[in-house]
Amino acid sequence: MFSIVYITAGSMDEAKSIGRVLVEERLAACVNIFPITSIYRWKDNIEDAGEFVMLVKTVAGKVKDIEKRVKQLHSYEVPCIISFKLDSGSEDYLKWIGESVRSEKE
Repeated sequence: MFSIVYITAGSMDEAKSIGRVLVEERLAACVNIFPITSIYRWKDNIEDAGEFVMLVKTVAGKVKDIEKRVKQLHSYEVPCIISFKLDSGSEDYLKWIGESVRSEKE
């Protein structure tokens, strides 16, 4: 089973740093990063901020490890970390994801 993990960060540098760690540690096969505008409630205020989304491609078994690692690295008090299970996709691409997150010992 494969998953996409959606994570937001406050800067491109932070998103790149987190994304690189996730790929280097074989928690993710690939991380796409793009700018967004977020409107949200935080501590009884409505905020409007530029953020950066990370779309993290991984296997479902790594989602909890990604959540734990992102919380260690992230500057936000409560970072957005949500996951979506993938129902289908290119078999070749999904195979590549699986191979990319497999530990070198496997």
